[in-house]
Amino acid sequence: MKSNIAPEVKTTASAAQEAVQVSDPNVNRQYKDRLFKFLFNDKKALLSLYNAINGTDYDDPDAIEINTIENFIYMGMKNDLSFLIASSLNLYEQQSTVNPNIPLRGFLYLSKLYQKLFGDHTDLYSSRKIPLPTPQFIVFFNGDDKEEDRRELRMSDAFSGSCKGTPALDCVTTLININYGHNAELMEKCKELKGYAILIDKIRTKTKAGMSLEDAANEAIDECISEDVLADILNTHRAEATDMILEEYNEELHIQNEKEISFAAGRESTIFSLIQDGDLSLEKGASKLDISISELEKKMTEAGYHIPESV
Repeated sequence: MKSNIAPEVKTTASAAQEAVQVSDPNVNRQYKDRLFKFLFNDKKALLSLYNAINGTDYDDPDAIEINTIENFIYMGMKNDLSFLIASSLNLYEQQSTVNPNIPLRGFLYLSKLYQKLFGDHTDLYSSRKIPLPTPQFIVFFNGDDKEEDRRELRMSDAFSGSCKGTPALDCVTTLININYGHNAELMEKCKELKGYAILIDKIRTKTKAGMSLEDAANEAIDECISEDVLADILNTHRAEATDMILEEYNEELHIQNEKEISFAAGRESTIFSLIQDGDLSLEKGASKLDISISELEKKMTEAGYHIPESV
């Protein structure tokens, strides 16, 4: 089925594509794309992914207007895709971790896109309704944590206050697990998505078996090429793909290390508080942290905690 996009939507998307290039001009030099984004920046692959998710059969890749805002509200690598098709605004993001703030990030991103699309519209105060592209925010999860095939995350789940009636806004995120073995039907409808899942699964299997990340990536790429999995793109862009994989896994390792540091700091603070309040002895506190009593006292003092005279 041929896509039938209203001319005004394509024109607006083109304008947005130019308008949204307002982020740091050094961003493209500072960060590398994720492999997922690299694969689906190809319009044909992106259309295949869109059709697989929505049960459609659009066949004109040129109907898609990609209008990604690079690195918007993200600290780290660019990992988002945004495009217009058939009067819908689609935001795709790949993540290896899941946190409750994903819907908020999506809301801020979509708000920015709407502002760029319609912020200077001359008819905002007229009686004529301006047709808005329908938003869809999908996060493709491929982390190690256990996650169901598909679920929804809502920004409204984080609302802390109460109000009469319905809150003025919300942002619904559809989380889709794209680890190999999940969402088999979806994978069969989009060969690029399936290929990506196979490649990542091969790399993880090899690294868990003790192989270095670089060796695992190169061996997995060789296997994928021989098995005709993403063969064209991996043959043509092997060096870029390898660099993206290494960069992404280093980012995942950094995030994991930050989580462990944060957990350790939180555990220390809890123990310090218990000792300060007299609910835990210095001896037991030092034992829990696997440090000496003198080191514990020093840490508590440096952190601004009071050490009771007798605990």
